[in-house]
Amino acid sequence: MSYDHLFNFVNASVLPAWALLIFAPRWSWTAKLVHSMLWPLVLGGLYIAVFAAVIFFGQGAEGGGFTSIEGVRALFSSDAGIVIGWAHYLVFDLFVGAWCARDAQRRGFKHALLIPCLLLCFMAGPVGLVLYAILRKATGKGGWSLVEG
Repeated sequence: MSYDHLFNFVNASVLPAWALLIFAPRWSWTAKLVHSMLWPLVLGGLYIAVFAAVIFFGQGAEGGGFTSIEGVRALFSSDAGIVIGWAHYLVFDLFVGAWCARDAQRRGFKHALLIPCLLLCFMAGPVGLVLYAILRKATGKGGWSLVEG
């Protein structure tokens, strides 16, 4: 499979999980597939495989690394590096979105209030998380700390 096909696969693979979080938040299959972390873990496995190809089998760009901006730029200058970076974003954005959904359910939020947060988590992860924290504070259903009971 080419890196272009892998990129398209990874990109499309998260759409059903986001659809479940938005349209079927309390369905048993949403819990089994998304809240169980199955989806992020499967994508994480794919991430590890491509990461290993880059690190151990020379699939990445020469000079790529994590210790300098030049190294990161070089890492992302290859198709493999782009797939790694994009999968990284998608896995963690989905993880954060699923956490927001679980936390909102525990706190008794109306799901309609959560949907903009989920959409923003999907499109721009940290923005959705910040909006969710603001929503928790504004509704009195939680403070700024994301760990208190």
